[in-house]
Amino acid sequence: GILSVERGQIEAAQSLGLGPWRRFRRIVLPQAMRSIVPPAGNMLIGTLKGTSIVSIIAVQDLLYSVQLVYHRTYEVIPLLLVATLWYVAVTSVLSVGQYYV
Repeated sequence: GILSVERGQIEAAQSLGLGPWRRFRRIVLPQAMRSIVPPAGNMLIGTLKGTSIVSIIAVQDLLYSVQLVYHRTYEVIPLLLVATLWYVAVTSVLSVGQYYV
């Protein structure tokens, strides 16, 4: 993301007499964040969605916990709906957060 900032922007900041730290903080970083945030947010949301696949490997996560409960109670559909709602809620919150960042 930092490499995506044009060299002319840095040169313009140098011509204004900004020091290296201030130039980075005020000029480079805000422009670089526009390139960094969307892919990072998408990777975070993709990782969250991928955790549902982890239950196949028998690692303790939300879907695995739901499976343990519905094997005892035999209420498969309601518990899977609850797990789905949790995944939708968390990914929605992360998507909204990514939008505003």
